[in-house]
Amino acid sequence: MFDPISLIAGAALLGGGWVAGRVSRRRSAPKRQPTEALCGCGHDLALHDRESGVCHQEKMRKTGYGIKEWARCGCQRYTGPTPIEDFFTPPTLPPAV
Repeated sequence: MFDPISLIAGAALLGGGWVAGRVSRRRSAPKRQPTEALCGCGHDLALHDRESGVCHQEKMRKTGYGIKEWARCGCQRYTGPTPIEDFFTPPTLPPAV
């Protein structure tokens, strides 16, 4: 009914494969950074106005002699990828009058 030689051979193959998998050096895939949808200015869509597209983030810039000040980002329009929810259905709120 049961062939003991086949059962022993199958168990040996299974055990050998398990041991080889545990002993061998595992190659891990390179860790990817989470992809973010960034504009050409380097800022996220959340920092851009939906209506006009102007960027509201501020950048540190040098004015001279080692003095630094905060200046508004010069981006006038979001140029990054279109969000998937805007691709399928455009935003309906606030209603246009």
